[in-house]
Amino acid sequence: MDFIYWRHPTVPGIKVEEITGGEHYRGKVWLDMARQVYCENGRDVYREIGHFRNGAPFLYGETSRISVTHCDGFLAVATLPPTPEVSLDAFSDRAAMGIDAERADRTQVLRIRERFLSDEELAMIPEEDLTLNVQAWTVKEAAYKAAFAEGIDFRSDIRIIWLPRLAPAVPVFDPVEFGMDNIPKELPEKFFGEVRIGKERVPLRVYSYLSDGFIVTLCYSPRCAKFGKAGS
Repeated sequence: MDFIYWRHPTVPGIKVEEITGGEHYRGKVWLDMARQVYCENGRDVYREIGHFRNGAPFLYGETSRISVTHCDGFLAVATLPPTPEVSLDAFSDRAAMGIDAERADRTQVLRIRERFLSDEELAMIPEEDLTLNVQAWTVKEAAYKAAFAEGIDFRSDIRIIWLPRLAPAVPVFDPVEFGMDNIPKELPEKFFGEVRIGKERVPLRVYSYLSDGFIVTLCYSPRCAKFGKAGS
């Protein structure tokens, strides 16, 4: 099928599985095939994705929060460790997490930026910077998924406090590539952003990385369950 499956831990401690390739497939056929690749790559059993009434995904028989994103030629599923202590069909800061991805060169985002960015965010993010605008779009989408609530307005209910610098996809990275002279034990704070969601302005952490020409963003509660750096 010529699909590429990649399973990896991330710096925030969230497992991400990515599927790319399959260029000779298109549209829904590509997505169905990519989902099949994901489902067949469970460690022990075939995995089946279901959806709650609000559209949020879950894995049948599992107590782990998952979040799914897809665009042309790219599918990613983010997973937290099991959280049997909380209900996955409602918001909980132990399982608040969302993922989104978009092509880094998607210029259409520039034409709709006033629809999803507030006046303050429009001033903060230069119109001519395509990368930052695409990243901001993925932040809003990922935060919406993490909020696990209907009726959230992108402009008014999801507030970007600051965007993170695009970071490495995996915990093992070359500090020189990111302008660091010394090898840090952890990435500096500039690689993590923050958003506030809802009327209560619940804080979420933001982590964005570049993968095969796609900007991938994770939004998650600082208190959510996380894997260790080795992943699992």
